[in-house]
Amino acid sequence: MSNFSCQVILWRLRMTTSSALQGAIQLGIAHTVGSLSQKPERDVLLQDFEVVESIFFPSEGSNLTPAHHYGDFRFKTYAPMAFRYFREMFGIRPDDYMYSLCNDPLIELSNSGASGSLFYVSSDDEFIIKTVQHKEAEFLQKLLPGYFMNLNQNKRTLLPKFYGLYCVQSAGKNIRIAVMNNLLPSAVQMHLKYDLKGSTYKRRASAKEKDKSVPTYKDLDFLQDMHDGLLLEGDKYSAVCKTIQRDCLLLQSFKIMDYSLLVGIHNVNQACREQASKESVVGAVDQRRPQGQKPMYSTAIEAIQAEAGSIGSPETEDQTGGIPARNSKGERLLVYIGIIDILQSYRLVKKLEHSWKALVHDGDTVSVHRPSFYAERFQKFMCNAVFRKILLKTSPSKKRRAVTHGPLRKTAGAGPFLMTQTSSNSQHSFLQVSSETKDEPEGDHGKNWKQDFRFQLKCCN
Repeated sequence: MSNFSCQVILWRLRMTTSSALQGAIQLGIAHTVGSLSQKPERDVLLQDFEVVESIFFPSEGSNLTPAHHYGDFRFKTYAPMAFRYFREMFGIRPDDYMYSLCNDPLIELSNSGASGSLFYVSSDDEFIIKTVQHKEAEFLQKLLPGYFMNLNQNKRTLLPKFYGLYCVQSAGKNIRIAVMNNLLPSAVQMHLKYDLKGSTYKRRASAKEKDKSVPTYKDLDFLQDMHDGLLLEGDKYSAVCKTIQRDCLLLQSFKIMDYSLLVGIHNVNQACREQASKESVVGAVDQRRPQGQKPMYSTAIEAIQAEAGSIGSPETEDQTGGIPARNSKGERLLVYIGIIDILQSYRLVKKLEHSWKALVHDGDTVSVHRPSFYAERFQKFMCNAVFRKILLKTSPSKKRRAVTHGPLRKTAGAGPFLMTQTSSNSQHSFLQVSSETKDEPEGDHGKNWKQDFRFQLKCCN
């Protein structure tokens, strides 16, 4: 048999397995959400976090389950009452949740995780279904009470929003899945994507990864390609850093490490150039996005407690939920961020892994580290290297000198500068990038600063 024939057989087998798994997931979720909606609403009790409900789905059907062609399987639902409360907190109605996940076929994503996890996205682009390992599911169950308390105190977070935890048992195998918010909407083209940990040891995308249509780059790639970082207005920079700081504090309290910041970057200017002969990118994105109820606090701009607007086009931000930013060229960006892979606790195996790597390499550069150090290093990297604050140079004399004397020179200790054109007569203003967390100017002066800044960064199509 030829290699091609073997590949075809393996491909068909995988598609059949994937199709059966998707069907089992949808049948199971539809049943558990439907039966849960018949139970009266009440406060969540401590014992609710330990409940596991199980239902058997024979292929010929039963009094409780429909007939199907996926083979016999058992479907388990973990902490159903607690997760129902989580979904209610984010404004997700039971019928919308069930419709999103069960009405149309799930879409399998081609890029699997480093651990070999499978990813599916709902047809309306709102939910991600990820297969998780046994230890990860077990750890999430232990986290639920603290996770519940944190969500009650603060719904705006970059941490994953878990909407359900389930298990499909079939043919002697247990496949555990978690339903989460979708960080990177597929209706928005991601021109760049990064998985950042704040570590430099072997943190570069492989050659195989770079061959993909949209590679996921890593820390060293980011430092090389975007050495000036992502430029944010003062309020958004402060909001991003405060949110990261608060989330890291929570992760540290749970002794969690090895998490990443997933960063998706949509370049508005590049998209406009690519679609110059068509409608603007705003209209194209809006037409492709499915209509339906969107979970609350599910977008990047909602998660960081900042108002949309200013740098980018307001319409674009309202529809896609990206954080408006600029690159060093002055191009408009929409940034989508979220903290991922939080189900790694600093257990004995991780302690041994860090000790071994520290003997061979600089211990402070490896990704595996004790939670307190990891959190501190993570915050510093994100708020100093990845995100930078833009400050307007308001001194007219400095602007005149910069224009009069030719090339722009950076003073000692100052951050890199961004030059943006403000009018057709070649007059320019210069913006300084800073990683300091100073507050914005207050009072009327601050308002005028904002108005001037928005005018100068307005994009003319």
